[in-house]
Order: sequence, then structure tokens, then C-alpha cells
Amino acid sequence: MIVFCFVFNIDAQLYSQRKQLFDDDWKFYLGDVSEAYSKDFNDHDWRSLDLPHDWSIEGKLDQKNMTGGGGGYFPAGTGWYRKSFNAHPSWKGKRVSIYFEGVYMNAEVFINGKSLGIHPYGYTSFFYDLSPFLEYNKKNVIAVHVDNSKQPNCRWYSGSGIYRHVWMIVTDPVHISNWGVEITTPEVTPGKATIQIKTLIKNETNAAQKISLLTAVDKQNVHFAQKISSDIEIDANDQKEVSQNIVVNNPLLWSPENPYLYNAQIKVMIRSKTVDNVSTQFGIRSIKYSTENGFQLNGHTIKLNGGCVHHDNGFLGAAAFDRAEERRVELLKSAGFNAIRTSHNPPSEEFLNACDRIGMMVIDESFDGWRESKTPYDYSKIFDDWWKRDIEAMVMRDRNHPSIIMWSTGNEIIERKKTEAVATAINLAETIHAIDKTRPVTSAMTTWDGEWKLFDPLMAAHDVCGYNYQLERAPSDHERVPSRIIVQTESYPRDAFKNWKMVQNNNYILGDFVWTAIDYLGESGIGRYYYPGETKGEHWEGDFYPWHGAYCGDIDLLGWRKPISHYRNILWNDSEKLYMAVREPNPADGKITETLWSIWPTWESWTWPGHEGKDLQVEVYSRYPNVRLYLDEKLIGEQKTTIDQEFKTTFILPYNAGVLKAVGVKDNKEIESRIIRSAGTAVKIKLIPDKKKIKSNGQDLVFVLVELVDKNGNINPNAINRLQFKIEGPGKIAGVDNANLKDLDSYAGNSRNAWNGKAMVVIRSTNAEGNINLNVSSPGLEEANVKIRAEKK
Repeated sequence: MIVFCFVFNIDAQLYSQRKQLFDDDWKFYLGDVSEAYSKDFNDHDWRSLDLPHDWSIEGKLDQKNMTGGGGGYFPAGTGWYRKSFNAHPSWKGKRVSIYFEGVYMNAEVFINGKSLGIHPYGYTSFFYDLSPFLEYNKKNVIAVHVDNSKQPNCRWYSGSGIYRHVWMIVTDPVHISNWGVEITTPEVTPGKATIQIKTLIKNETNAAQKISLLTAVDKQNVHFAQKISSDIEIDANDQKEVSQNIVVNNPLLWSPENPYLYNAQIKVMIRSKTVDNVSTQFGIRSIKYSTENGFQLNGHTIKLNGGCVHHDNGFLGAAAFDRAEERRVELLKSAGFNAIRTSHNPPSEEFLNACDRIGMMVIDESFDGWRESKTPYDYSKIFDDWWKRDIEAMVMRDRNHPSIIMWSTGNEIIERKKTEAVATAINLAETIHAIDKTRPVTSAMTTWDGEWKLFDPLMAAHDVCGYNYQLERAPSDHERVPSRIIVQTESYPRDAFKNWKMVQNNNYILGDFVWTAIDYLGESGIGRYYYPGETKGEHWEGDFYPWHGAYCGDIDLLGWRKPISHYRNILWNDSEKLYMAVREPNPADGKITETLWSIWPTWESWTWPGHEGKDLQVEVYSRYPNVRLYLDEKLIGEQKTTIDQEFKTTFILPYNAGVLKAVGVKDNKEIESRIIRSAGTAVKIKLIPDKKKIKSNGQDLVFVLVELVDKNGNINPNAINRLQFKIEGPGKIAGVDNANLKDLDSYAGNSRNAWNGKAMVVIRSTNAEGNINLNVSSPGLEEANVKIRAEKK
């Protein structure tokens, strides 16, 4: 059990805010303490920290940890969080609630020693009303007991603790309900859009109230507004939903290419006084699905080039820092993806906010399973008691995000062959459609024993049928059930071309979502390749420690795009037309062996000491009809790279150090080139921060890439030097990594080996302004420093 406790003095300005971030100054204890829920418990010796927090990522990787390979061999257990705060006299007579975006898991919340309830599921958000229990002008204590001790309860890395934001919400007794605003766009044309805004208003007084509901819609960063006002009366201790329509002329439509966003500012007024005020972001767009036209966004057919993602932020663990969530979406967008499946749970709010801003479509998924278990302590234990509440929490919270184009209710459910599964699927879909009729419902289905047609009744319970690794069945399925709309919800990375071609040639197939878009912790060893003498087998067939994560992503944990990422982007988009990498040669004592989700280890390297004169294979991916390969400006050869060659080719040549150059050729003209240079011995460290300024709010992050380079500034891809990280000023190290999922060093440390010539350190701001100085050193290398400026603005 873990408990956190803190004392927090809210300043006068914050007291007037409706929604106040409640992340600062918690106390934390890893373990169980029987009296930690009590208001007067002495937590003086506990650790002080700010949220979000994941205690598992701070722990030691150990083969004996009960999370096992599925959980990445990280520790779990129980813990306590406590926080003290003053309830301001101005809160008297108001409604004060606490909002947790996500706690993993079994979170029991106490206020001044009184239990408010237990929320079991670690991925949905929840509220508790504090009003009856607050003591004004006195210290109040929130205590949270987190129990992640029953293991395994997840098939991937879950993290442990209050890993998402916490908020305090203060309203008048007459107020807009939590998640009480629903915004849809029932009519959208290029010239006009109708915005329907439904607002649920609560009257928690003992008298009927006459109110005015004023709603204004404006484009972000543009000074104009469309307004509407409605006058209503709400009975005592009752609630009423008010529907308002606003017409926007010449709307700016949301799309991945142009993710335009609008704001709805909603005010509740009594006798000309504003008693509540809520701002909700949304986008204007239309979505349609059909077998004839596939998925249409704003009337245009779009093929979904998707990737599955888990919720962790790699070496930051499950902690959902806003900047980490945003960066993850940026990485996926820059890799060419236009859609994400949030496998297998609802993501953080900021992840979806980033998808809205950046332009990334989303399949928002609720559960990994239903009533039958995949691990001994998973969601099946609470499904019957909690599925409806958790589904409603997901849809109510997320329904206004324009990025969400589909809901998913499950993944490869164990009971999929049973008739009861059909009834469950119908119940789940009906519950979603009762809240949101604008989006379709899917779930991901598969088979491992060859049976498939028996799933037809289960498929029919969904609006869109999710296929995991079964897309080759689509043509015959289409003949048998021509009304079925299909999306491949998971696929093997190596099948990129085959899946791309099927999606392009069949409109009843909406798209393909690869497993996975980015590497993740847990599900240890999936996507691995192995060398002679290493343990054989697929990830589910044994214990492959020290592997503690999944290497099947297009992008690694540092953000480096693997060659398969470039190949996929070349297939799906026009933003990239040429790429080159070199296949790692087999060692002298045998062969490299691949697994189902792996890609042959291929690197942006022409530095292979010890292989002089031996043949190496150079892969070139190209949207040009032909490519040429040069070594030190000497032509090695020219080969075709058309659709008949799946837009790729391989050159075989003996290795000699030098400059390797691939050139795209069209009509016998050389159009563009890619170069890989042989590197010398690493002699110095190079630091590349993703930004030079950081917000001094205790939440912001800077990701600093570390490269080990030779005297000419070329990365040495074989360098594995030990690195030391030191920081001075108003910042702290939030995590370190090198993307090697067999490296057992702590992610929460200040030292790390480089891998493939690279590493990364993440700096977290404090609440102070000033210069943050990062020093990175290694014996025998010229050290490097970088300065980051922390500012309030």
C-alpha cells in the first residue's frame, strides 16, 4: 500500500478558480501504514514530491518481481499519498470536489479520515465530493491508498501510483455538471456548420432557480464570437439539460492536415451574476463510414495509417507529464502516422488534447478484456460491477475531442467464441451510443486456431470490425458479408507493404494499425531478435530477462525512427521518398533469429570494424523508379524500386569505410540523395535539447539527446561509453535512457551507458526561475554542457 500526504497553501488567486491543479507538495510512502488515512497521522518523515508520479519506474528491475515479464519485471506493491491544504472560507456553501485523472490502481481516497470510496480501474478518471467533510480555516488532509500488490494484473507495464494529474474543482451550488458539456456538429458543409451544445446544469439548492445560459463559440486565437442565450428554470435539487444550436459560417474544419480548434465558453448566470463558467475545446468536422467510400472525414476518403500505443512514456514510466504526452504525439505525427489506437485503455487527457492540436485521429479503447481473464488479477475480476461506470467515464470525458473517430470496447477477448460475448458486445455498444451517437464502435478480434466464421455474430454487434493480424481474410469475408466495414487493429511490422496494398485497393478496409507505433515497457521481448547462444523462442514462450520491454515499435524509446518507420512513411505519404540503412551481418558463430513481431536489425551505420572486405547488405527504400548506390562517389549499381519491387531494394557490397550514398533516379536524372558516413572513434559528447526554454511550473520537461561523435561530428554507432549526468539550477533529472531494453540500469538514475552512440536525459523544471545547467561527461571523452532557461511565462 502506498500513501501520499501533503500540505498545500492555496493563494488567493487560486481560490477564485473553478479548476485548480492539485499536483504540488504531496507526501509519499512506499509500503503500507495502517493509520495513514487519519487526518492527524504524522507524515513528517515521508518523501515530498509533485505529481504525476509513478513509483514503479523508480524501482529496481528484478527477475523476481511479481509483475513478471508482462509488467517488465518492475516492482509494484502498495503505497500512500497524503496532501494537506486549507479550505478557504470563501468555499463555504460551494461544491468542492477532487478530480483524479488516473491512479493505478485500487485507489481508496480519504478526506480528514473519512473514506470516500475505492476506484479499482487504473485507467479511468473519477471525482469525489469533498464538501460535507471540509473544515474551514483548518488543515484538511487528502490521503490516497494505492494498491497494486496483486500481480500480475496487466499484460504490459502499468506503473503504480497517482500517475496523472489531480485537480480541485470549486463551484457554486448551481453549476455545470462534471463532464456535463457535449458538443457535436450534426451539419457540416464548407459554407456552414451547425454546432449543437448540450449542457447539463445542476441545482443543488433547496429552491427552484431561474437561470440564463450564455454560450459563445470562437475560433482559438481569433477575436470573434457567435453567441446564444437560453433562459430556463430548474427545480430544487434537480438538474436539466439545455440544448443550444449555433451556426458558424465558413467554418474552419478540423483534419490531420489542418487541426483547427474552436472554444465554447459557457456561462451560467443568475440575476446577471455569473455563477459558473466553463470553457470547452472542440473541432468542427464530419465523419462517415461505408463499404463504398471507407472512412470519410469532411466528405473526403482518408486511409488510416495507424499505430497502436500503450500509455507509458518509456523511461518516465506511466507518469503523464503534459510535455511527454505531447512529444509522443509529435513523434508519431512526424513518422507519418495519421491515427492512433490507445491500446488497451483510455489515455490521459493531455494525450488527447495533443492529438486535437497536432492533428492525430484516435481510436479510444476501454478494456483489454471482459469477463474471462488473461492474467490472474486483471479487469475480469471487476468487469460486472464496473464496466458500465468505466465506459461512461471514458465516453463522457472524451466525447468532445475532434481527434476521436471511433470507440473500442475490447481487445482479443478470451470468451469471443461464446454466445454470451455477443450480448456483452451489444451492451457495451449500446451504452456508448446512449451517450455518443456520432461515432462507431469497434473491438479488436483475432483467432489463433484457424476458426473465423464463427465470429460473424460477434462482428455484427459492432459498427466497424477490428481485425488483429487477420486482414488476409478480408476479401472472402467481404464476399460472405458485403456490409462489413473492416479496420485492421493490429498487424505485424514486417507486413507493411502487404497491408498497405490491401487498404489502398479496398474501400471496405478503412486502414491498418501496426503493433506497435512506438516501443514500450513490459510485454518483455516482443519484437526481439536474438543471437547464437541466447534463449530461443517467442516472447510468450519463456522468460527472456533482462529484456523488460517491447522492441516492436516503429520508433524506439529515445524517439529514433527505425528503418521500418521510414519504409512505412514512404508507402503511405509523400513527405519522404528515399531512405537507406544497413542490415546487421550475422555473427561468425551463427545466425541472427527473428521473432514474429521483429524486423531484422538494420541501422543507419556504415561503421563495421572487423568486417572489412566482407559483404554487407544495404537496403534502400524509394518512391523513385530507380535508385543508385555509390561508395566514395564510385557507382556500385542501379536497381528498380517500383511497386513491383515493393518500393525497396538491396545492394550487396564488400565493406570498406567511406561515404555511402543512395540516390533517387527518375527519367535518368538524379533527384535526391541520402548519405551515411563511416565514423571514427568517439572523442566528444554532443547535446541536443528539444528546446532551450522551460516553464518554471514544476511540470515542464526538456528532452536532451546525447550523441557520441568523432572528431568530424559523426555519431559513432558502436559507442557504448558510460555517461554521467549532473545538473545545477532550478531543475532536476526526471529520467535517463539509451533505448536498449536489455539494459538493467535505473531509469531514475544519473548515469547510463550509451547504446548505438546515443542516450537521453530528461530535465524537469521546478517552480523557480533561473538557468539550468546540464553537464554530461564520460572518461576519455570531451564533456558537454547545455544551458536551459526556466521562466514563468
